[in-house]
Amino acid sequence: MRIAVLTETDPIEPRVAAVPETVKKFIGLGSEVVVQSGAGAKAGVPDSEYEAAGAKIAGSAEDALSGADLVLKVRRPNADELAKIQKGAVVVAIMDPYGHEDALKAAAEAGVDTFAMELMPRITRAQVMDVLSSQANLAGYRAVVDGAAEYGRSLPMMMTAAGTVPAARIFIMGVGVAGLQAIATARRMGAVVTATDVRPATKEQVESLGAKFVAVEDDEFKQAETSGGYAKEMSAEYQKKQAELVKGHIAKQDIVITTALIPGRPAPKLVSEEMVASMKPGSVLVDLAVERGGNVAGAKAGEIVTVGNGVKIVGHVNVPGRLAATASSLYARNLYAFVETMIDKEAKALAVKWDDELVKATNLTRDGQVVYPNFQPKA
Repeated sequence: MRIAVLTETDPIEPRVAAVPETVKKFIGLGSEVVVQSGAGAKAGVPDSEYEAAGAKIAGSAEDALSGADLVLKVRRPNADELAKIQKGAVVVAIMDPYGHEDALKAAAEAGVDTFAMELMPRITRAQVMDVLSSQANLAGYRAVVDGAAEYGRSLPMMMTAAGTVPAARIFIMGVGVAGLQAIATARRMGAVVTATDVRPATKEQVESLGAKFVAVEDDEFKQAETSGGYAKEMSAEYQKKQAELVKGHIAKQDIVITTALIPGRPAPKLVSEEMVASMKPGSVLVDLAVERGGNVAGAKAGEIVTVGNGVKIVGHVNVPGRLAATASSLYARNLYAFVETMIDKEAKALAVKWDDELVKATNLTRDGQVVYPNFQPKA
């Protein structure tokens, strides 16, 4: 079995889909691993380290893909890459299918069987394969670091001979994996931390990390979580009540970090222009949902915007990629854990178990067709 690891073509993507650790494991399963030259360069992994792990280095994507049964990527293959992948090959990546149905159709027409790592079900067996969690964890950490860098003042309270420096106030909006890590990081750095989320289960998590929970805790709030553990979309009435509460709170904050995303939908607007205007000059907002439209009014993808009152809105894209080495290491382990379930250890060949719940949950295209239910043509 031949596995190809490609260099990412998107200029904002420094991560890589395999690291020397996982290359060794794939080879241990009887695979031949071919890595495109430079694939790991932006993540701090030179070609020589892949070679030392037993991989072959290919000079181009075409060479790497020649005869490949399995293709590992961070982002879905583009049209040029699809044309070079042999029919019937399996591609595993973060496919980002919502809103990109044309790309999905193109993969099907190319005869490629694609799997989206971000659709992995959140069950015990699949925890080690959960790319959303591994990458969001790093994004939450990096958001605090980026916020602190733009804030330009110290975060912890300091008692000095020249006087006392007050602790910075940091407010986390959305307490999923990224939000929890942001809370933990901000607390470690000495800030006074508050957080909000529409899911009642998060209150205890927030308080266990030493932060204060802020939310309108009415009947709708008590039922605001899906069976999959995601936030439900709240009613307009609840959103209005929550916005009033948050409005007064945000005005007192130094750094606000927003992390709210609902899979397959635009990011909900959490911070209005009025709220931004109420913040002190020099305050910072970090919008982790900027690539899906953003939680903060005025946020721009890939930019740091300074508004009229001197408040900065940070809109970095691909925040996990800002920690490329760590993010690649975790992503590569997630990938290996999933791909291992598709390999017949005795035959040392790819043997996808099509009735496996993990396969069913992540398979987008197969045998020339788009098979994922959410993207089936409407009758």
